[in-house]
Amino acid sequence: MEEKAYYHALNLIPQLGPVRSSRLLKAFGSAREIWQAPESALAEVEGFGLKLAAQVARARSAINPETSWQRVCTAGYHAVLQHEPGYPPLLREIYDPPLLLYYEGNLEVLHQSCLAVVGSRRHTAYGREIAYKFAARLAALGFTVVSGLARGIDTWAHRGALAVKGATAAVLGCGLDFCYPPENRMLRQAVQQRGGVVLSEFPPGSEPLPAHFPRRNRLISGISLGALVVEAGEKSGALITASFALEQGREVFAVPGSIASPFSRGCHLLLRDGAKLVDSVESILEELPHTYINHLKANI
Repeated sequence: MEEKAYYHALNLIPQLGPVRSSRLLKAFGSAREIWQAPESALAEVEGFGLKLAAQVARARSAINPETSWQRVCTAGYHAVLQHEPGYPPLLREIYDPPLLLYYEGNLEVLHQSCLAVVGSRRHTAYGREIAYKFAARLAALGFTVVSGLARGIDTWAHRGALAVKGATAAVLGCGLDFCYPPENRMLRQAVQQRGGVVLSEFPPGSEPLPAHFPRRNRLISGISLGALVVEAGEKSGALITASFALEQGREVFAVPGSIASPFSRGCHLLLRDGAKLVDSVESILEELPHTYINHLKANI
């Protein structure tokens, strides 16, 4: 618990993201040693220097690791470190995995085969139906459906998984003490209460700021074997998730729509650039490694 207190304290320093924190950890060996390191030693770490070291030291002086961590525990939140067995295994493979994840619910669902189902906040009845039905079928086959609890396609993906009593994971772009969007509070509770998990790399107290959501999207794809984009406009955040999926070596799937619909333009751009066209769950399964397919064949 002491170790997590220091990791959490580092997470409270705005200047430290996953990459910088990893460099510090490599240099000093533990979060506690980082916390106690003199400012001059911080300045010598790759990518730091005097200015950044001073900013980190100043922010550090205003934080009490034990007290801050106690607030997390008192609120009933849990956390898992990157080197602990409970950490999502695929997430360790990405370029910048968080050193600490906060969560509520059953983290074990992220040790099953996971697939992201994402799309635009604005959507059509077609997109809603596809997201719901595909998520339900994938969950019934034993996949954990991963999405972002956002309005629109994300909401219907979570609902589809829950409808068949399947597993789903909601990745937030804010701290666990915020529910964004607020109208999905009941859905979030259902995810937690029905065996799923709600998680975030942002410490409690972090508001749902615009800059947080691209970071959230890289976790959605990083946790998953692949990302299915159901409906997305040309500037949809779902395309950011798809871009991260490609960078991370994950599969990218897209559902085609009407050429007249602005809600499908993003999907058509993905298809033009090489995403797998999806018209059935089977067209997703055939692109996944044989180890996963063999495990699921009995359910198809």
